Amino acid sequence: MTLTQLEYIVAVEKYGNFSEAATHCFVTQPTLSMQIQKLEEELNAIIFKREKQPIEPTEIGKKILEQAKNILKEKEKLHIILQLERGEFVGSLKVAIIPTISSYLLPMFLSNFIKNYPEVELIIDEVTTEEVLNGLTKGIYDLGIIALRSYNGNFITEPLYYEPFVAFLPSDHKLIKKKKLCQEDLNVKDFLLLKEGHCLREQTLSVCKSSESDWLLKSNKVVFESGNLETLIKLVDQKFGMTLLPYLALQYINDKKKLNQIKEFKQPVPKREIGFIYSSSFIKTHILNAIKNEILNVIPSDLKKDKNGLIIH
Repeated sequence: MTLTQLEYIVAVEKYGNFSEAATHCFVTQPTLSMQIQKLEEELNAIIFKREKQPIEPTEIGKKILEQAKNILKEKEKLHIILQLERGEFVGSLKVAIIPTISSYLLPMFLSNFIKNYPEVELIIDEVTTEEVLNGLTKGIYDLGIIALRSYNGNFITEPLYYEPFVAFLPSDHKLIKKKKLCQEDLNVKDFLLLKEGHCLREQTLSVCKSSESDWLLKSNKVVFESGNLETLIKLVDQKFGMTLLPYLALQYINDKKKLNQIKEFKQPVPKREIGFIYSSSFIKTHILNAIKNEILNVIPSDLKKDKNGLIIH
């Protein structure tokens, strides 16, 4: 039995396919298949059900895979211990981040992180919250950056900052003359929403104190559901409706006319809790802390504490 063989079976479980697993392991499929077969012969156990697509582990295979992951984690821990002893920050970190955070947060800290930690490779994937959670469970991602709430499963969450919501109104909207809004001012039928799967969709409905069915009763003949917040901003400019924006989006709005269309909320201000999520088996905490420090260095100080806010999940 070799560590390489263990890496191969973990890769097959992750990708559900021998060919894709071989590609990610930088070997040919026959080589990977042969090594897995040798391991099965040594253990006298069939690890995978090869007749199904995607390939699934057998019952005994699940137990073998669990132990294989533990062994590989211990190997990784050894490298981490040596890195810390030498004061090194090297290696890769697979980070999943939701779109309504990535567009505004990444440009704020990423260049500084790369400059300060040039030997760390960040592999960043922009996906929905559900995809973040699934990817963490399967080991596809090491770390997620999402809007936090309560999660089932073997996850650890760590808050970073509390981001208020603001309303972005069409220039002719009936609320445009108000200095600040309260939740009672909002009518969910006025809103443009992101597609299902984006947490900002559910958060918008919560701020409006409404349900999905309330929104679907819109009187408009055209119902816009975008996967991109920037698209919603453009549709607001075309007077198709209003939307909620995360606070950090404001730094990228340079048009003074648009600034007049942005309305903050009265206390308690609706906001979301942004933070890390990772598996309890996550071991690259020194890189996580480096990312955390870089983020907190650029986040406005008043977002670092929850001052009389109403956390929206």
